[in-house]
Parts: sequence; structure tokens; C-alpha cells
Amino acid sequence: MKVTLLAFASSAERLGWRSREMEATDADTPRTLFARASEDFQPGVARVAVDCEYRDWDTPIGASAREVAIIPPVSGG
Repeated sequence: MKVTLLAFASSAERLGWRSREMEATDADTPRTLFARASEDFQPGVARVAVDCEYRDWDTPIGASAREVAIIPPVSGG
């Protein structure tokens, strides 16, 4: 299946892209997908969401996943 990887703000700057499509299986985890998409990938304190729901980096994405997003911490007032 194809999934879309999304990166926002500082994560997009570090990875060098905001969106990327790639092949995945239901057993892939967000960590393995982003590691395949970028050799320099380090999640740090960023969170991850699968189809707009926060998940653990090491939980498989499942058969119905379409989007996996890395969400960096934000600051503001």
C-alpha cells in the first residue's frame, strides 16, 4: 500500500522535504518508515500521528493507514 509521509516546521527543514509517498506494509512502524525515507532521521522529542491520531513510534501503522505525520514540538505564547 502507499502512504504519505508528512513533515512540519523544523522536522521538514531537517528532513529536506514536507511530503513523500512510499510503499508500506501494515507491519511497518512510523519509525521504520521515516528511517527508510531519510538516513539522518532522529525523532527526538517529535510526536507522530497516523491518520490524524497520535501513536507510538514503534506501533505498526495497520492496513488502513494513508498518512503518517511527524509533528515537532511547538512553542508560543
